Amino acid sequence: MQVSAELILASQSPRRQALLDQIHVSYTVRVSPADETVDPGLGPQQVVHRLADRKATPVAAEHPTALTLAADTVVALDGEVLTKPQDATHAAEMLRRLSGTQHTVYTGLTLLHPASDRQATRVEATEVHVASLSDSEIDAYVATGSPLDKAGGYGIQDHTAPLFIDRIDGDYYNVVGLPLRRFYHLLQTHFGDLLLH
Repeated sequence: MQVSAELILASQSPRRQALLDQIHVSYTVRVSPADETVDPGLGPQQVVHRLADRKATPVAAEHPTALTLAADTVVALDGEVLTKPQDATHAAEMLRRLSGTQHTVYTGLTLLHPASDRQATRVEATEVHVASLSDSEIDAYVATGSPLDKAGGYGIQDHTAPLFIDRIDGDYYNVVGLPLRRFYHLLQTHFGDLLLH
């Protein structure tokens, strides 16, 4: 799959880049300078919607003929947004909270094409059911260092984390950080004239 306009990924996330590579789409990375602080009173869906838009806007302004893709992913437990852990202790605390529970992963996805004055933003949600984890399992996972750069303190694509997931309801790729079906659907629906197969 390709698009006729240059596709710019406004993210430095290696996971999002790997997912775009997986579907063989060409893109250029331009890290967004957007401020990612948001009003703490916002719900998780509002947070990812707002941040995806905010990340896309400055990058698209510099490349108006390109199609800019931006995304933001959060983990929410009982409506509370769990950010990236501050350190190993914080990561372990998050994992203990997630143990034996169900939480929701939200990703806001924005496509912006200034040359044709088009923008589309959607939010994808996936329910993740986590098995009950022992302290030793949590400590061993945290010791790998992998949870430290991931919202909620885990990455479903990691070597160990899949052993802790009972099941998911929804898009697996959304949990990784880029809902590929939603991305493709937005392209088809709003930018079909730019889509090449």
